[in-house]
Amino acid sequence: MSLEFIEYPDREMLALSLADKIAGQLSQQLRMGGTASLCVPGGSTPGPVFDTLSGSELDWSQVTVFLNDERWVNGDHARSNSRLLRRHLLTGKAEAAHYIDLFTGDAEPEEAVEALSEAISGALPITVLLLGMGTDMHTASLFPGTPEAAFALAPDAPAVMAVRSVKDEPRITLTAPVLQKAIHTHLMITGADKREALERAQSLDPKDAPIRAFLGDICVHWAE
Repeated sequence: MSLEFIEYPDREMLALSLADKIAGQLSQQLRMGGTASLCVPGGSTPGPVFDTLSGSELDWSQVTVFLNDERWVNGDHARSNSRLLRRHLLTGKAEAAHYIDLFTGDAEPEEAVEALSEAISGALPITVLLLGMGTDMHTASLFPGTPEAAFALAPDAPAVMAVRSVKDEPRITLTAPVLQKAIHTHLMITGADKREALERAQSLDPKDAPIRAFLGDICVHWAE
C-alpha cells in the first residue's frame, strides 16, 4: 500500500489527466466484470473532471454512479450535490449511467439509511472512488472531532450514516468501511492550503483528520 502524489502544472491538466485515468479504470473493470461503479464527491472542484469524463467512450449503462455524501436538500436546491452532478457528469454519454441519488425525499436522513445501504450494496466494492478534502481535513461528510466521524470511521460502521453535527443542513454520508474497500482511490485537491492540510493530516489521528483514514493505497492529484 502506498500513497502516490502527482503534481500537475495547472488545474486543466489535472482535470484532463484524472478524467482519463478514471475512464481507463472503469473501462478495465467493465471488460473484466461486466459492471462498474463510480463514487464521487460533491462541490464545484471536481466539475472540470466530470465535464471531461461525461464524454468518455464507456458502456455507461453498466456503470453505477453515486456520491460520497449529500446534503439533505431537494435535488433542485442550490446546495445539492446531485444538482451539480447532473449538470457536469450525468450528461452526454454518461447520461446512460445508473444513478443512485442519496437524497430519497424522506423527511429525515435517518429514515433513508436502510434503503440506501441496500441500494448501494449491489455496486460494492466501489470500482473507482474519487474523494475531495476540505482545509479542515474532512472528506465526504466525515468532519474532524465529531462523534459521528468517530462512529463512521469504525470498522463495524454501517455503510451509510446520517450526519447532523454540521452548521448547515443535515447530511447523509458513506462511511469508512465502504469507502476503504474501493478498488481504485483518488484524491483531488487544489491550492497550497489543501496541500499543507494533507501533509498535516498524515501525522494525525483519523478522528482529528478524517482524510487520514484513506491515505493508504491512494493516488493524490494536486495543482496550484
